Amino acid sequence: MKKTLSYFVVMFSVVFMLTSCDGTPSSDEVQRDQQEKILAEGTASIGMPSIKNFREKKLYKDIIERRDQNGLVTYTYVYSEMQGKYTFIGESIGYGIPAATQFTSPSKVEYHSSTGYAVVPQADPNGLFSPASAEGTWIVIYDPIAKEALPQYIESRISVFTYKLPARLVIGAYKD
Repeated sequence: MKKTLSYFVVMFSVVFMLTSCDGTPSSDEVQRDQQEKILAEGTASIGMPSIKNFREKKLYKDIIERRDQNGLVTYTYVYSEMQGKYTFIGESIGYGIPAATQFTSPSKVEYHSSTGYAVVPQADPNGLFSPASAEGTWIVIYDPIAKEALPQYIESRISVFTYKLPARLVIGAYKD
């Protein structure tokens, strides 16, 4: 163990010396050190906020729990910038899920004998690799013809509410 630790220290020192061959720190290193010093002074002077009630954390916990309710009926709209009103898309279940959401972790650590450990992309259970970002949203909307809630893909930015918006805010009439 002691021999391995000594080997690690020697190798680290060699790598460190090779990265700064002339002994002069780079401007990035100087700025990083100055920034760390300033932040340490600020933290010492001001300290951390005195959070006692954790109200925001409690609210977010409540939001997550409410989103998990069975059959949470919501109403999905698309906002029209031109008309300053919403267009009703339909009665939905829950809230939209961004299209780039992955069911599994987007990456994993793998070992390769030639390069060592590396973080590599990981496919979703369907065998596809989801993008890091996407404009679309998946929403489960009630289809009045099929008489069931079905997943729909929408690329417009949506607004989802737990109540129907007043008619004065919506383009066209509701079809009940």
